Amino acid sequence: MQSCSCVSPGYMAQQFDINERMRAILIDWLIEVHHKFELREETLFLTVNLIDQFLAKQTVVRKKLQLVGLVAMLLACKYEEVSIPVVDDLVLISDKAYTRKEVLDMEKLMLNTLQYNMSVPTAYVFIRRFLKAAQFDRKLEQLSFFLIELCLVEYEMLKYPPSFLAAAAIYTAQCTLFGDGNWSKTCERHTTYSADQLLECSRRIVGFHQNSATGKLTGVHRKYNISKFEYVAKSEPANFLLVQTLGHSR
Repeated sequence: MQSCSCVSPGYMAQQFDINERMRAILIDWLIEVHHKFELREETLFLTVNLIDQFLAKQTVVRKKLQLVGLVAMLLACKYEEVSIPVVDDLVLISDKAYTRKEVLDMEKLMLNTLQYNMSVPTAYVFIRRFLKAAQFDRKLEQLSFFLIELCLVEYEMLKYPPSFLAAAAIYTAQCTLFGDGNWSKTCERHTTYSADQLLECSRRIVGFHQNSATGKLTGVHRKYNISKFEYVAKSEPANFLLVQTLGHSR
């Protein structure tokens, strides 16, 4: 099922005018736009997936990259939201960098390129399901979303299937809040991943967490550093995972 939502992790090599860093800046900014508009979580995950699917099939010049992001969010809103931002709002958010016609033309190009396929299982679908298996409380839920949104910004994380990324985010959140040993047999059965399988990915996530407040891109950290999200961005990273060996993550 999730193969249709996986994007080639090497697609950026075929782009000549944009790179991983520009993608990261775009998505960090879109996370803030998404929060400002108070959109549903699934809209954000679909937005990022549509961006990556489109960039994997279409070369884009850097001055059009923000337009690609805005149109991906517009399409995701049309698929997921009851109330949809109007095109003029998106033009304003871009500081009028694009015209209404450019937005509509890009929408047409993106739909044709993606063959109108919006129904993809993103990491959101899996993280919701796996959180139930983890018998989550609100803090674990918010921390899991904080960590997986840090992953959305990072191009290198495209190499992991959405279900794996969702499981790794929850595992890392459990370790952050409760220490080791909370990845239950129920979690393993529902996700199909053991703690040992998740460890390498989890270490990467801890690294993102460590840099989330002090790096150049801090949109996700600022979003989750408020009471609405339980201030989970203030949580101390699970640094012990960085030195943990396989077989001990149980």
